Amino acid sequence: MKTWLKITAILLLLYVHTAGLLFDVPRLNILNETIRALYFHVPMWFGMVLLFLISVYYAIQYLRKPSAELDRKVVEFANVGLVFGILGIFTGMLWANYTWGSPWHGDPKQNGAAISLLVYLAYFVLRGSLENEEQRARLSAVYNIFAFAAMIPLIFIIPRMTSSMHPGSGGNPGFNMYDLDSSMRIIFYPAVIGWFLIGLWIASLRIRIKTVEEKLFELEDGKNA
Repeated sequence: MKTWLKITAILLLLYVHTAGLLFDVPRLNILNETIRALYFHVPMWFGMVLLFLISVYYAIQYLRKPSAELDRKVVEFANVGLVFGILGIFTGMLWANYTWGSPWHGDPKQNGAAISLLVYLAYFVLRGSLENEEQRARLSAVYNIFAFAAMIPLIFIIPRMTSSMHPGSGGNPGFNMYDLDSSMRIIFYPAVIGWFLIGLWIASLRIRIKTVEEKLFELEDGKNA
């Protein structure tokens, strides 16, 4: 990852944390100050989806032209995407506790998000259950594609078709329709970009670490032989 992108990510998140906690926000009924969670909860989901999408891209590339490097990228982008998803779940539960009265309401979007994360957890279980490296990489790449295809309706389609307390779902107006005014947009969009860049940075570091570990393992294997 380019140095200027790393610096941009740090500066964006410094700005988001400072402005997100100190700038004025719309005074809405029930939400009040908790609306500041929008700068953290929603960008986590955006970051998760984008990281999973990159993982799927590399999974398709792997199926077309298998290589250990592509497999590492598939796994690590999925790893970081899953972490973002877990953070999204917890920040959402914290927000729900103050606005809905309890951390978990069984809301369709909450349930869909939880099921999606379980589907991706199963991806790592699948990888851990196979010993043959080539078979593991190929089967998990195929599963990765189907996991992403399952996540889209679970998070973005089904909740909109049912009764949901989430904004933009079940007939409820989305944030952009009634409270995401210009004062919030100037923080929200940088938050989405900043968290996504941090995700890319973490994934790139993990890929480099795994690459070095595998090279060291090969060297030790060669010495032992």
